[in-house]
Amino acid sequence: MPPAPVRWCMALVRWFPVVFITAVVVWSYYAYVIYMCFVSGVVDTVAEQVILLLLYHPFFLFFGWSYWQAIYTEPGKTPKQFYLSEQDVARFESSENEEQQRQILAKLVRDRNLPVQCRTATGAYRYCEKCKCIKPDRAHHCSMCGTCILKMDHHCPWVNNCVSFTNYKFFVIFLGYALLYCLYVTLTVLKYFIRFWTQGGFHNDLGRFHILFLFFASVMFSISLISLFGYHVFLTLHNRSTLESFRAPIFRTGPDKNGFSLGKRANFQEIFGDDRKKWFLPVFTSLGDGLSFPTRVDANVASSYNTMSETNPATASPSFGDGVTYPTRTEDIDSDTLLGARQRWAEEGGEEETSPVGTSKVHLINER
Repeated sequence: MPPAPVRWCMALVRWFPVVFITAVVVWSYYAYVIYMCFVSGVVDTVAEQVILLLLYHPFFLFFGWSYWQAIYTEPGKTPKQFYLSEQDVARFESSENEEQQRQILAKLVRDRNLPVQCRTATGAYRYCEKCKCIKPDRAHHCSMCGTCILKMDHHCPWVNNCVSFTNYKFFVIFLGYALLYCLYVTLTVLKYFIRFWTQGGFHNDLGRFHILFLFFASVMFSISLISLFGYHVFLTLHNRSTLESFRAPIFRTGPDKNGFSLGKRANFQEIFGDDRKKWFLPVFTSLGDGLSFPTRVDANVASSYNTMSETNPATASPSFGDGVTYPTRTEDIDSDTLLGARQRWAEEGGEEETSPVGTSKVHLINER
């Protein structure tokens, strides 16, 4: 661990992206509300000023509110019951082979009745060597936060926070309101931007700078936000995290990238909740506890039971298989092992690989 002064400097540097975004937003408020609508005189009538300001402030309010929630909502951390005791850690680390380690973890899961379904490629329960805990489903270790985070999506530098179960809704609607805010500014400033190029209309360089930079900045942010927001809408509707889009979660029956997908409506409600009035408000409405999640298998079983109750057994189609073994999918197989030096998927640091959306970081590390 680095010395305290280094840690303080690193923590300070991590706030730079947030300070930058905040400064741009504060400046945009001054340029749009104070300068364009009042000082510059380019807005033709009082009625036009009132309309612009009445429409502007809701976008600004919800954008700022959701951004605040994404930044300051504590990411969900792994509960104590998932951590191994000192005796269990000593017994686990002194094990002679991987099979003994697998048995120790399996016994702890049974004894503590932990709601764990996801496994490694070898069939063992996922274990974090840094936190000394059994990882809950969809949880991953974040090197920036220094702990295992529930349903971790990624650590976002623009909010200086881990996007996870507790604030994923806030992050998604922050992207949505940021996009709406930028589009609104772009469309309403376009008229005065065209007037500048065709008729002049500005008596000093300061007014020219504010209008031109406001237009170009809102256009550039809109373009980048469209792809990022669209990507997270896709993840929401398919019930995947950014990490799971790179590597499928592994269940007892094998890896399945759509293992947590319950259908687009149910996937949406799992994050945004059942109350439609609160869907697009920056308040927590996600379903569940962040530890256990319904799976596609659960949904199919429930559907099968409902269908069986309405079906005549005499005319029902026969079932196939032995009810014990099932076909498995072979995509994105995890190569995790409890012992050995294979390449692991992790979030503990190491070589960074930029995600397709340009902001999320996915980390690959060779542990030995």
